[in-house]
Amino acid sequence: MGRLEGKNVLMQVSLDISHSLLYLTLHVKSLVQAHQLVLVKHVHASLQKKDPTWYIVAARRVERLENLKKELEAKYPSIKVTAIQLDMQDVQQIRSVIAQLPPIDVLVNNAGMVLGRDPLAEVPEDAFDTMFNTNVKGLVFLTQSVIPSMKERQTGHIINVGSIAGKQAYPGGSIYCATKHAVDAITTSLRFELVDTPIRVSQICPGLVNTEFSTVRFYGDKDKADSVYKGMQPLVAQDIDVQIDTNDVFSTAAEIIVFTAGRPPHVNIADSLVFPTAQADATTVHRIA
Repeated sequence: MGRLEGKNVLMQVSLDISHSLLYLTLHVKSLVQAHQLVLVKHVHASLQKKDPTWYIVAARRVERLENLKKELEAKYPSIKVTAIQLDMQDVQQIRSVIAQLPPIDVLVNNAGMVLGRDPLAEVPEDAFDTMFNTNVKGLVFLTQSVIPSMKERQTGHIINVGSIAGKQAYPGGSIYCATKHAVDAITTSLRFELVDTPIRVSQICPGLVNTEFSTVRFYGDKDKADSVYKGMQPLVAQDIDVQIDTNDVFSTAAEIIVFTAGRPPHVNIADSLVFPTAQADATTVHRIA
């Protein structure tokens, strides 16, 4: 439980089609707070009982961050939130921001989203660009920005949240699957490249999770999104003891992420695949009529 104490953890997530968020928690005090930091947009009520914690949020649309800052600081007076502007597709800006932050001990790349179920021949160019920019470019730029410091300090952990789509492609998912296969390949290559250092590289790949992921995929069509989970019990945050209402797939893998990051330095959980019991692979799902 104490292995994350004093660590600086940086996370990247997607809030919607046009908005990615960096979320930095400085000086994690306990495993309980580690659960809080992986919930990204939400802070658990027990935070009020803990030592003050500094959260840094960064995104392209600062007005949304200012609202988040006000909301969190009003609800939880014991925390400090700093909002800064950052375009996750601007590598120079990313490097500049990272250079101003304290050394990052754990980087969690969790920006992932999908648009549509179009066959490859009909995928719109803007959907293609959005998925690759969000799912791959941001991950690469952030990772490149933290590796030098990790090498210099001879410590660090990079955790990429992938998907079963990065292991197995399916019809109507060509571009999304390509982005997650890219994440899988990047993770594996990076593990080889850093094997002669103490830096750990891990990947966590969820299956079906009932979040707004499918709502975004179907451009807000809730009926289509709900049909993805019809007749089966998908993963939800509460299934793994994260008792909070959240829209982010990251929270579903939260306990696994905390567990992965909290192993002794000589232990690296290289790859984790988590399914609901009714799912066997990307497309094989048992549904009750």
